[in-house]
Amino acid sequence: MELYISNAGQEPIYAQITRQIKEQILSGKLKEGDALPSIRLLAKELRISVITTKRAYEDLETEGFIVTTPGKGSFVAPRNPELQREEMLKQVEQHLQNAVDAARRGGIGRGEVREMLDLLWED
Repeated sequence: MELYISNAGQEPIYAQITRQIKEQILSGKLKEGDALPSIRLLAKELRISVITTKRAYEDLETEGFIVTTPGKGSFVAPRNPELQREEMLKQVEQHLQNAVDAARRGGIGRGEVREMLDLLWED
């Protein structure tokens, strides 16, 4: 599992880990039942605090992306179609918000944005 951590941005390290693992699960790179590195091993590999990796894993478990079995480790949770759909909706909403913000900054009207979306949708 490849994760890239940046200290330059505003996103906390635990959130970067959480986001990247979610993306790998949603894309299918990580599949149901795949084992994740132990909290300690991941912390060592990324050269970060064990507390930070623990927080990321706890968030992933709370959101239903992983399951942790004491003494065995953390694994990708069985796919939940509703959870996947909700996560994808959040991603689409964020991308659309970015597009709307860019359109407003560029003086592009709602009608033009809708037209672009319709054209993109057809392709």
